[in-house]
Amino acid sequence: HCNVLSHKSFRNAISYYLASRLESSTLSAMSWQSVFHEAFNDEPELAQQMLDDLLAHYNRDAACDEYIIPLLYYKGFHALQSYRISHWLWRQDRKMLALYLQHRVSRIFDVDIHPAAQMGSGIMLDHATSIVIGETSVVDDDVSILHEVTLGGSGSSKYNRHPKIGHGVLLSAGATLLGDISIGVGAKVGAGSLVLTSVEAYITVAGVPAKVVGSARVNMPSPGINHNLGE
Repeated sequence: HCNVLSHKSFRNAISYYLASRLESSTLSAMSWQSVFHEAFNDEPELAQQMLDDLLAHYNRDAACDEYIIPLLYYKGFHALQSYRISHWLWRQDRKMLALYLQHRVSRIFDVDIHPAAQMGSGIMLDHATSIVIGETSVVDDDVSILHEVTLGGSGSSKYNRHPKIGHGVLLSAGATLLGDISIGVGAKVGAGSLVLTSVEAYITVAGVPAKVVGSARVNMPSPGINHNLGE
C-alpha cells in the first residue's frame, strides 16, 4: 500500500520507494523525493526509460511473473533507476550530489555505476551484485548484464577508456571488459571471461583472454538470456 497503491503514478511510486531506501542522516527521504520529482519534471522521458527497464525484467527473467516484482524487490532495477537520476544530476552540473548518489547506491545495492556513464533503455541488471560500470562506458538499448560484470577502464586518459556495449548484447556473470573496446550488436560474452579487444556483431566470445567460440546471426542473445556458447 505504501509503495504502490497510495501513489497516482509510476513516477511517484518509484520516487517514494527509492527515496525511502536512499535516505540517510545527510539527506532525508523527502529531500531525495524532491530531487527525483525535479528530474522527472525536467526530463519526462526518464519515466519511460524506467518502465522500459521494468519490462525488460518481466520479459527476460523467468522468475519475474508480475510487473510489480522489479519495482519492489530487484536491486538491479533499483540501482539502475537511481543511476538515471544521478546521470541527470551530472548533466545538470550538480556533480557533487550525483557522486553522493552513486556512493549511496553502491553501499545500499552493491552496484557501482558512474553518473557520467551513458546507459540506454530496456536494460536488465540481473541479480546485479558487484556490477561496476566506469565513467566513459556506453551501454546501448536492450542489453542484459548479470552479476559481477565489470566495464573497467584502461589507461589514465579522461576520455574513452571504458567499453562501449552495442544493442542487444548479453554480458554473462563475472565477465570483465577492460579499455576502450566495442562489443558489437547482438554479441555475447561468456561467464567469467576477460575481454581486452573489440568483439564483432553477433559473435560469442569466452575465456581468459576471451576468444571467438560461436556466433548468433539470427536472434539477439539478450532478450532470451541465451548462454549457449555455440550460438
